[in-house]
Amino acid sequence: MSLEQEKRFYFHAQGHAFSGQFFRPVCVPVEAQASVSLPTIGGHAHARAESLYIPRLVSFQSAHSHVSGSEVDGTYTTQVTTTIERLRILDFLTADRITARLTSERRLEDKESHILAFGSAFENLRIGGYEVKVILRLELFVKCKTHADLVKEVASDAKSGKISHTSRRTGATVCSLVERIETDFPGVDKKKHILEIPHFGVISLAEVYAEPDCRRILTMLGLKLGSPDGANLLAAQAGSNGQTWP
Repeated sequence: MSLEQEKRFYFHAQGHAFSGQFFRPVCVPVEAQASVSLPTIGGHAHARAESLYIPRLVSFQSAHSHVSGSEVDGTYTTQVTTTIERLRILDFLTADRITARLTSERRLEDKESHILAFGSAFENLRIGGYEVKVILRLELFVKCKTHADLVKEVASDAKSGKISHTSRRTGATVCSLVERIETDFPGVDKKKHILEIPHFGVISLAEVYAEPDCRRILTMLGLKLGSPDGANLLAAQAGSNGQTWP
């Protein structure tokens, strides 16, 4: 069979548990922890990191990521999971466990993969000592099988306070899997997925970046820290998609 005639599926999945950089009052880069990428031919890969500790700034007990891809009866499935345990940032934000998990399914004749996020979760997330319970709308990906479905479904999110934006130039969409937040932390808008914490920074929860070809990246925890400490940090990020060729 010639290359022009052959139908191929190129797997894609990657994940990492933690990364970022502190830049004020001191510069401390943190390389991607438990980072893993799936070969385009499928298979599986795993990465693990133990006991990161940077005094005062950040620590975690363990982190691990796993990716896999396989084909059965013409259906190509891809899975990525990344988990971080006992996370502590600036002795202010803590979590027992944060997990990002994406699975996708696609047949060669499909235009896009159907990606789900079941298994993604926050466990005992606390900010400033206050419990922050994050209720996710995991069913969003169930009913939105295509990128067009997702764009249409989240178009009204801005009315409820959630961030939702689709680029006119690229067609990419940013939204969130957060349904609501339950916490007694003062001043928090419980309908939004972005929390602005005075004298700490901005925290984004379960944020989704989705491209028209159905590539989706789920970032469970993103932080842009302000005064007195400055940093850009990510925790539990997973991305998945798969493409056919030609």
